[in-house]
Amino acid sequence: MKTACQGCREGGPLPFEFTMAFHPIIDLQRQVVWGYEALVRGVAGEGAGQILAMVDDVNRYKFDQACRVTAIELARSLFPNTEARLSINFMPNAVYEPAACIRATLDAARRVGFSHRRIMFEFTENERMTDTAHVQRIVAEYRRQGFATAIDDFGAGYAGLNLLASFQPDFIKLDMELIRGIATSTARQVIVGGVIAMARQLDVVVIAEGVETEAELATLRAAGIDLFQGFLFAKPAVAALPPVWWPARQPAAACLDAPVADRVADVAL
Repeated sequence: MKTACQGCREGGPLPFEFTMAFHPIIDLQRQVVWGYEALVRGVAGEGAGQILAMVDDVNRYKFDQACRVTAIELARSLFPNTEARLSINFMPNAVYEPAACIRATLDAARRVGFSHRRIMFEFTENERMTDTAHVQRIVAEYRRQGFATAIDDFGAGYAGLNLLASFQPDFIKLDMELIRGIATSTARQVIVGGVIAMARQLDVVVIAEGVETEAELATLRAAGIDLFQGFLFAKPAVAALPPVWWPARQPAAACLDAPVADRVADVAL
């Protein structure tokens, strides 16, 4: 007999409504939309902050599950006939038991005909994780079930390098604060170059999120990144897919200057 997640059995219905906005992640090397991140929004377009402010200890588990199901249902209706991935944020502290808590996600994917192998789960290092071993079990179970995993906001939170050492997800998403101004910041170029070098050795793919200028894009492309997300390409669209701006097809920008490249190599060692 199937065992339901304890958190999903507790409490009443959610006391608020919400929907999802979709923000593209693009593959510049292949010139395709690689996937869409589902972002919480109010049904009248309210920002994520207003919705998340209503999430508490009583409804956190139902909310986390409802976000997954809503994202999958909308993704199936918006981009059913592509290989584009769906990226869903989840709360590690809102998962009681990994195998039970993932069941609603699997059931929703089967019901609407959206392959679960197109789904990526992001967890942010901005959320303090009180039980690292529990998060390891979540990531292991999700990968066993065929989902991809990613650390979001890498470089901004509590323990980015420790998380990378503990979990080795499929992807890491560089925090936008590392991206902002990288075209003119040697320090940011060295740090990002070091992260890319470490990720390659760990077989982890780097996604640059929060890209807003063509100068940032050129610098990141020169560093070897192919997957991008940010307002430069599109803004999130509520329950819809936004139009995507594509840069002119051209080779990646010139490599980092030699002194910076040397320092990046030193960081990676």
